[in-house]
Amino acid sequence: MPVNKSKDHKPATKRKDLTEFKVYVETTLLDFLLFKYSKNLSRNAIKHLLSNHRVAVNGVPVTKFDYPLRKEDEVIVSKTAIAPKSTPKVKVLFENEKLIAIDKPTKLLSVASDKEKGKTAFRLASAYVSAKDPKARLYVVHRLDEDTSGVLLFSKDYEYKEKLQHHWQDIVRKRGYYAIVEGEDIAPSGELRNYLMEDKNNLMYVGHDKTKGKLAITKWKKIASSNGYSLLDVNIDSGRKNQIRVQLGYIGHHVIGDDKYGEPSDPLGRLGLHAYCLEFVEPDGKKTIRILSQMPKAFQNMFAKKGKQR
Repeated sequence: MPVNKSKDHKPATKRKDLTEFKVYVETTLLDFLLFKYSKNLSRNAIKHLLSNHRVAVNGVPVTKFDYPLRKEDEVIVSKTAIAPKSTPKVKVLFENEKLIAIDKPTKLLSVASDKEKGKTAFRLASAYVSAKDPKARLYVVHRLDEDTSGVLLFSKDYEYKEKLQHHWQDIVRKRGYYAIVEGEDIAPSGELRNYLMEDKNNLMYVGHDKTKGKLAITKWKKIASSNGYSLLDVNIDSGRKNQIRVQLGYIGHHVIGDDKYGEPSDPLGRLGLHAYCLEFVEPDGKKTIRILSQMPKAFQNMFAKKGKQR
């Protein structure tokens, strides 16, 4: 089948053509740009930038001059029009008036990074809510690693997002993952308690200095084993960076496809980690929300003949 080369699938704008700004106070997009370009551009010139799709907020193109900006937003101004990207359709797992959770695919960033500004889960979800309400916008509640798939939560309300993040460790009841690791000899169940530290390359490792490391607690139950691999149901009692990958690798059972913490085999062409459950109590304590994502078919197929699948 020939590749569609329409203008809706142009390559991303080159990084050298982008100017990036960080937002530190709440304001509107027009006022922010007027301040940043006060010596170079007129009000009409800045409106021209917006109408010609040369401005993005957190990787999402914006044309409205009164678009509200919050602290820590990132505004990008391009020398050329910011072309739409071809991205997979978003799969919504949960949605109400304040929240939306999507099923994030593997190999997709949660939010924009230094290397990727456009193709993100945040942009997919933002496009989805904007299609229903042009004034709607999203705020990041938590993140998943680029190679991890599964439940990813956003808030439609800034103040509600702040409440969720401020009480995150207290309100979250379950963070469940399916993990495929090397080795069939891992115990049927277990718990790991390690102090994790970060090196100069931003990689995590197990340390032994409790005063410098952060406690990470990871629990697992084995679901199935086959052909030298094990499928685990993993729950984390702490939210440390890369903790599942680091802690399981530390005991000799690396997550498959993890080229960041070891050199395990890669039978699926992806990281063997999927966030299948996020359960939390709303900040007011009135309601418990449980969001589930099905186990990827590739995971199921690896253990189709052994073990009871869920």
